[in-house]
Amino acid sequence: MNIEQRKAVTIYCASSPDAPARFIEAAEELGRLCAGAGFATVTGAGSNGLMGAVVKGTLEAGGHAVGVIPQFMVDRGWANPDMSEIHVTDGMHTRKRMLADLGCGAIALPGGIGTMDELMDLLTARQLGLCRKPVVILDIDGFWDGLLRQFDHADSIGMMRHSGMDENLWQVAGTPAEAINMIIDNSECHC
Repeated sequence: MNIEQRKAVTIYCASSPDAPARFIEAAEELGRLCAGAGFATVTGAGSNGLMGAVVKGTLEAGGHAVGVIPQFMVDRGWANPDMSEIHVTDGMHTRKRMLADLGCGAIALPGGIGTMDELMDLLTARQLGLCRKPVVILDIDGFWDGLLRQFDHADSIGMMRHSGMDENLWQVAGTPAEAINMIIDNSECHC
């Protein structure tokens, strides 16, 4: 069964092999919880770091792990061979779009510039009314606190455009269980 025939959640996260153990554990738990709730996980198809941990947790729980990766990363040997399904794109922009499109919602685990870029792109789409999918920032041990403070600061001085939306552009969870429950509770994810 391919991704178009199932519900899925996109998980943005680091592929760094140097990620702290507590982040790896949370990523594996999130993968297991997604699979247990009947969601496929969609990641950037990396083998290492939190990305690899999400895939591991998903597969160990009997779930379906979908990867989206550009050809140049495949050529460098970065594709996770354990993926249930893999989509190879022509570049990073196509990858980012496909990652956003395949999930009925998204969860951002800790990550670096790539994770932040993907998160900002999706939040911008929500702000402009181009996307209604839920976005959950999984703030493990305060990882995202600085970014969340910056959002509050931008909003407090009138730099955050709300476009008349009655809802928040994102939700913040402290645990993997809270994050997946926020996705489950959103009507957009009742595919």
